[in-house]
Amino acid sequence: MNRMADRVKRHSTGDSGDARRDRWKSHRAARREEFVEAALRALAKHGPDLGMEHVAAEAGVTKPVLYRHFTDKADLFVALGHRGTEILFERLIPAMSREEAPLPRIRKSLDAFFSIIQEYPNLYRLLVRSKFADRRIDADIVAEDKQVIANALSSLLGDYLRAYKIDSGGAEVWGHGIVGMVQNVGEWWLERPTMSRDAVVEYLTMTIWAAIDGVLRGYGVTIDPNKPLEIDKIVTLNQKPTAGDAAAG
Repeated sequence: MNRMADRVKRHSTGDSGDARRDRWKSHRAARREEFVEAALRALAKHGPDLGMEHVAAEAGVTKPVLYRHFTDKADLFVALGHRGTEILFERLIPAMSREEAPLPRIRKSLDAFFSIIQEYPNLYRLLVRSKFADRRIDADIVAEDKQVIANALSSLLGDYLRAYKIDSGGAEVWGHGIVGMVQNVGEWWLERPTMSRDAVVEYLTMTIWAAIDGVLRGYGVTIDPNKPLEIDKIVTLNQKPTAGDAAAG
């Protein structure tokens, strides 16, 4: 009788099994995101050699509680990588898509990238090393992000080249070459910050623009780098899953 009354009550309030499951999944996703933020704080304190015990302590829970939300170290590593990607895209997309002159657009895009290295150095080190605590991780988040950004930049450059009636065959070479150069300089600067962020961004800005300007002039096209272009192209990046998306069950 009580079970029947309970079923009638659940039905009358609309509290279906699906609704409860959705709330539970939402709760787990929110908890995972909280733990990822705790992991970022632990990274800042302990460096890329931190262990799960550091994350648990920062979150104010025990390791068994942490493992209820992450299958293993690799699962937390990937969640940290997805959080890093969110931060990167949140800053990089607006900078790359800004409707302004080429030179400041390049400069602001580079500054967005280097601001993340400066603010989250241990996260970048952790992801580059692909090693969490004492375990090597197969996931290569940095390479995945690099591929996404290079593809988007190649598409953007190709659009501009075609707009100026220039052969766009080299757009992929440019896109991947620029991203590779920026990443290598970023890793060097992270370990040897012998100059300010503004200085390294400026050197890279002028290097990249000099290459673009040289190719354009070879085709008889001259552009004022400080004047907005009449043709505006927008960058689109394929967003990866968020840090809490894997918390489905």
